Amino acid sequence: MIERSASTDGVLSRKLSEVAWLFLRLGMTAFGGPAAHIAMMHDEVVKRRRWLSDQEFLDLVGATNLIPGPNSTEMAIHIGFLRAGWFGLVMGGVCFIVPAMLIVLLLAWIYVHVGRTPQAEWLLYGIKPVVIAIIVQALWSLGKKAVKGALTAIVAVIVIALNFMGINEIALLFAGGFIVMMGMNLPRFRKGVMGIFLMPFAGLGLPASGLVAFSPTLLFLTFLKIGSVLFGSGYVLLAFLRADFVTRFGWLTDQQLIDAIAIGQVTPGPVFTTATFIGFLLGGVPGALLATLAIFLPSFVFVAISNPLIPRARNSAWVSGLLDGVNAASLGLMAAVTWQLGRASLTGILPVLIALGSFVLLTWLKVNSTWLIVGGGLIGLLNALLR
Repeated sequence: MIERSASTDGVLSRKLSEVAWLFLRLGMTAFGGPAAHIAMMHDEVVKRRRWLSDQEFLDLVGATNLIPGPNSTEMAIHIGFLRAGWFGLVMGGVCFIVPAMLIVLLLAWIYVHVGRTPQAEWLLYGIKPVVIAIIVQALWSLGKKAVKGALTAIVAVIVIALNFMGINEIALLFAGGFIVMMGMNLPRFRKGVMGIFLMPFAGLGLPASGLVAFSPTLLFLTFLKIGSVLFGSGYVLLAFLRADFVTRFGWLTDQQLIDAIAIGQVTPGPVFTTATFIGFLLGGVPGALLATLAIFLPSFVFVAISNPLIPRARNSAWVSGLLDGVNAASLGLMAAVTWQLGRASLTGILPVLIALGSFVLLTWLKVNSTWLIVGGGLIGLLNALLR
């Protein structure tokens, strides 16, 4: 009995080590966004290591689309759980997040100390248009999948309009999901469905913009809320960050927000480590750790709850409709905030040309976004030297 227990412990220890090593390496090298991360995971755990079959892997991908949070991080958590149980669940997620968090923390420190020198300003001057192009390209790619008919298209357009009017983005997200779910599953309600969409939110405008005193507790709770409700691409994070930290609290400017997204883009691992950068700007190392913990914590909880339910959830027409609506609303939020950030970043001919060139390279030549960001930074520095 003791020998069997020791043998079992040895197997678990080996599997945990395998999970830790794999996701530490991916956390340090996985550039290119969630789609690229998931492709790398597929290569490692299906083709090379044979931990999962193709169908099992696809089931996990579908499951991550049914819960809020960063898809590639949740894939790491799912895979860790299936490979090494509850310890693996924690190990997979933490090892994927921590390398990116530490890199972002270092860059945040550099940004705070040298970010306002002419060299760093011009570096970001070239990077910001590339980031806008990356977001637009993601918007285009996601839009082709998210808009599945007239109803989802209308929801996306109305979300854009209502977001500009100051309607709460969380209300819009869940309303979009509810309306499409009902419209797809109860056809008799389709007539007048947009009226139903508008009615509950007539009074849910954003509070007037102004400065709210910084609070570590409010920082933690805000990122916890975002991690708990954010569906779709990591780029949808922009809409939530701007609504809270720029508009509601007045803790960040649009320029600081786009700088934070740029840092999240140039580093490997999940885009959600943008929270680490913002936390450092607002509260130093403690703020960075609080923000990171808060935004990723819900993903661990959602994976733990949803993993046993995957076979049933993926076949539910109601859940499918809800997800379609949430994705369409997310697309609308993403489009609205991209317009707002583009106005703040594309302030001259050179930034516009960088953005257009980056979009062409991303869309038609499939150039890796990391290289484009490096190129944008070099153009910014070169432009500064020639002036």
